Amino acid sequence: MLPVMHPDLQRLTDLLRTAAATEIMPRFHHVQSHAKADGSLVTETDAAVQTYLTAALARDHPGIPLIGEEMTVAEQEQLLRAADHSVWVLDPLDGTGNYAGGFPGFAISLALLEAGQVVQAAVLDPLRDECFCAIRGGGAWCNGVPIAPFAPGPLLSDCLAMIDFKRLPAARLPTLFRPGGFRSQRNLGASTLEWCWLAAGRFQLYLHGGQKLWDYAGGHLIAAEAGVSARLYRPYGVGPAPGLDLEPRFAVAAATPDLFERWLAFIDLPLDAPLEAPSPGAVR
Repeated sequence: MLPVMHPDLQRLTDLLRTAAATEIMPRFHHVQSHAKADGSLVTETDAAVQTYLTAALARDHPGIPLIGEEMTVAEQEQLLRAADHSVWVLDPLDGTGNYAGGFPGFAISLALLEAGQVVQAAVLDPLRDECFCAIRGGGAWCNGVPIAPFAPGPLLSDCLAMIDFKRLPAARLPTLFRPGGFRSQRNLGASTLEWCWLAAGRFQLYLHGGQKLWDYAGGHLIAAEAGVSARLYRPYGVGPAPGLDLEPRFAVAAATPDLFERWLAFIDLPLDAPLEAPSPGAVR
């Protein structure tokens, strides 16, 4: 008999599915986008989902504030500082560029933070009707079925890698294609889903150069509870990034601990430094 998913996660799943059916899917292929100050895209759907879930969570969980991607930085910082015990973190539409362009790769991500750590998370892919979720210490799930990472072999060259090249330093990109790194490479363009797909065994190696709190909070917990090996760093991987704040994170992950160590050695952090010649017998 399969273990039963925690009822809190089922409630989050139902809430995200309702929000997607109400606000996301009716607008798909029928929405205009515009650029924000940082160059990323936003649509009326982003705001509509955030408004919907802010009201629903305030009704069902009064007293717990919500930090949403579509707030100002000042609002986000104030809410994060003021959250004594619990706070929701929401990405109402991760992969807005995909959504606006008609590409099937976008999601809602919702995470609950308590005492400085993520304790519950749900990420919904509305096109595939897949809801990934996790509770700290209780495992990870997709549509009520436990998930786990998968590795087709022990070497990096056996693996698929998900790499977001857009946020990595251009001078170091060629080094990621040197021999011994990976069998093939993908880029989905929705980091919340990328964490979940790694957790569900759909690729094995992950590298992303810049994720905000709402990009990694939910997906990172889901991946960790599934058994993924992952580490979050400061920009360019110059050092570990403990705690949860609004500063961007550099993410490295792999399906198994051994692959993680091999992948970390291959990437050779930090990426803001020139790559040194590999030493004899370097791990591959």
